[in-house]
Amino acid sequence: MDQVGIIRDLLTWLEGHLDQPLSLDNVAAKAGYSKWHLQRMFKDVTGHAIGAYIRARRLSKSAVALRLTGRPILDIALQYRFDSQQTFTRAFKKQFAQTPALYRRSPDWSSFGMRSPIRLGDFTPPQPHFITLPETHLMGVTQSYSCTLEQLNESRQEMRIQFWSQFLAHSPTIPPVLYGLHEPRPSMERDDEQEVFYTTALAPELANGHIPDAEAVTLEGGDYVQFNYEGPGTGLQEFILTIYGTCMPSLNLTRRRGQDIERFFPAENAREQDRPMMVRCEYLIPVRR
Repeated sequence: MDQVGIIRDLLTWLEGHLDQPLSLDNVAAKAGYSKWHLQRMFKDVTGHAIGAYIRARRLSKSAVALRLTGRPILDIALQYRFDSQQTFTRAFKKQFAQTPALYRRSPDWSSFGMRSPIRLGDFTPPQPHFITLPETHLMGVTQSYSCTLEQLNESRQEMRIQFWSQFLAHSPTIPPVLYGLHEPRPSMERDDEQEVFYTTALAPELANGHIPDAEAVTLEGGDYVQFNYEGPGTGLQEFILTIYGTCMPSLNLTRRRGQDIERFFPAENAREQDRPMMVRCEYLIPVRR
């Protein structure tokens, strides 16, 4: 195998093991080379030092965890192999120019400091579409939840299914457009935690008479970047993480305060579909341009 192929496979393996011990000796043993040869080969192929790359990726993953989950800062620091919250805070501030607590509480989410994963194979990132939405009035039900980083994929999709099943329990048909509004908010009790609110919503004319607990919901107007997903529902959360971990940094975008919008277009037979369900979704993120 050529050097590019070796490093491509190693990058894929590293991405799945950033929360595991990754000393140069361990990584070299996985690759089957001496650590000195591996360091030279990695630098030749990627242009980056392997140790610095691993550290930058760990900090970037921790940044996503800070913004998309409610886990305590210390838990995130320990997961990504920092020996203390103080060590983590120093490294994080050096890469992102602010402390983890301030990063989490900031109303805007700048892409500054994010280190996207190096991809040497065939990879086509989701394509952005910049749109401006008018203020939109919906009818919906808001519920709150928290989850660990490990639960972000399949279990969050199960959460969506559960919320939508409850929301549409009295609807005779599946509406053609469903809105899922997702918003993290700082916890009122602890600075290092946050709550996540998820609103299931429909246009008022579709909700009236069918959703007994629905209340008026205002969808904020403004600039958004939209990414389109079509595939199994279990892959949607990984798609969202790719948007935040790769697309937003590469586009140098800043997420402004507001709700992420999931706009679903369900199939007519959605209730009868076997798992995993296939979904078509437009995912919109409020941005400052």
